[in-house]
Amino acid sequence: MPCDVSPRLLLLIFTMFGMAHSCLQDPVSAYRFTGTVCRLTYPAAAVLNEKTTKVIEAAFQHARYPSMQGEKSLLFVGKISYGLDNLEIHNLSIGRSAFELLPGKGIALEISNVSAVFRGTLKYGYGSWLVNVAQAIDLEIESQIDLGIKPKLYCGKGKVAADTSDCYLTFHKLRLHLQGDKEPNWLKRVFTDFITFTVKLVIKGQICKEINKLADIMAEFIQDTAAHLLSDGGISVDIGVTAPPVITANYIESYHKGLTNYRNVTSVISDSVFHPSQLTENKMLYFWFSDQFFNPLIAAAHEDGRFQLNISSEELTELFKTSLSSVMPEYIEKCLIDSAELRVWSSSAPFLNTSTTGSRVSAQASGELHCGNQGTPALFFQTNVSIDITVSYTDKKLFLHGTPKEISVLRAEQPSQNTMLQDDSQLQFIREAVERIGIPKVLSVLEVEITRLMDKQGVNLFDIIDPEVLPQDGFLVTQMDFGFPHHLLVDFLKKTLQ
Repeated sequence: MPCDVSPRLLLLIFTMFGMAHSCLQDPVSAYRFTGTVCRLTYPAAAVLNEKTTKVIEAAFQHARYPSMQGEKSLLFVGKISYGLDNLEIHNLSIGRSAFELLPGKGIALEISNVSAVFRGTLKYGYGSWLVNVAQAIDLEIESQIDLGIKPKLYCGKGKVAADTSDCYLTFHKLRLHLQGDKEPNWLKRVFTDFITFTVKLVIKGQICKEINKLADIMAEFIQDTAAHLLSDGGISVDIGVTAPPVITANYIESYHKGLTNYRNVTSVISDSVFHPSQLTENKMLYFWFSDQFFNPLIAAAHEDGRFQLNISSEELTELFKTSLSSVMPEYIEKCLIDSAELRVWSSSAPFLNTSTTGSRVSAQASGELHCGNQGTPALFFQTNVSIDITVSYTDKKLFLHGTPKEISVLRAEQPSQNTMLQDDSQLQFIREAVERIGIPKVLSVLEVEITRLMDKQGVNLFDIIDPEVLPQDGFLVTQMDFGFPHHLLVDFLKKTLQ
């Protein structure tokens, strides 16, 4: 859910992630309020630039050209008045696009060899003591144009926005033909000369206006897309920016709040450890996440009842085929034969602490073992668990690799017998079962559910190449190469051209 080559396409990357604080003009001052960062390097900008022509085509095709009126006095002819109506674009083709990152300033985008034919209706009249003529004829304008835009990125209404007012057109050819006549007579030639100047101004004004309009539409489109990617049920993330994007010759970097919203409560980040030196330039795209980004999300998921799992009798029987060194208590063995069900849940919010060895998750988990149709559980237990988890993403699937570090049984009892378990051998069995069976099972379920959630939000539609998840002290870096998701461009253009 940070960068802008086509000022609209790259905005999509910027706003993938998101301070009660307003946008600070100094990025260094904003670092401590920043939950997530996105860095888009030059090679990634080059990939996105390849899609720029589609957006420019939309700008030309979607532009609406107003009617034009004017008049001019000519010797011997008198006053000529004219009106140009119903101007439409046809046979549009675009040559190539090129870009440059301008450190500390913005982006220079050049679109060359834009060829198009404009068609419409010309109403004109002229008169003197010699002649008086008024008529309407079809016209055709051949054009060949170079387009230049120098978007500047800034904080606009809580998100990365692009100011595309520095927009200019260079006309290499603009020929106006009346009624398809490629060689007009002297009067039409004179008429063409002065009306062409007006047409140039109108085309330039409308194209640049449409590009600005597209930037606004894209900003809303991106906001909606990012909000969808980062929301599920009653849990959402504030994707607002904490500072204006930073542009160097090698990358564009944006800084986002990453604040969890749940039940009208918003998390706070005030001592983030981000520094630009924590990211490199070897990959195309980088996402930096603070532990303070993840922990409120995890807590909200806990409060929302997301960490619950029921395991059926058949599955339990299969799971307990795992070889354990501890002896299974007899009442558990009998229970497994009698349509058992195990219910486990997080009894406190898990807490994540990332270091170079992985993300250590500490949690308190509880479980109940039910036998047959008995309403009272045969076993209740509560444990403290600490696991080092590393993450990978391959073939559009998330994988969690866990190494248990500490497991302790806080409480165990047989409610049906009204008995607290004190026997060390039974407590050791519970501890070992949690380590050897429970943790792998929970991680496997989380893998599937998180992948399902990511697919639901459309992450699987992105062409993610060689992703790496790198745990560091207090933060996590995800780095990858990518192919631009064509479906997002199609969705945007459909929305734009409605």
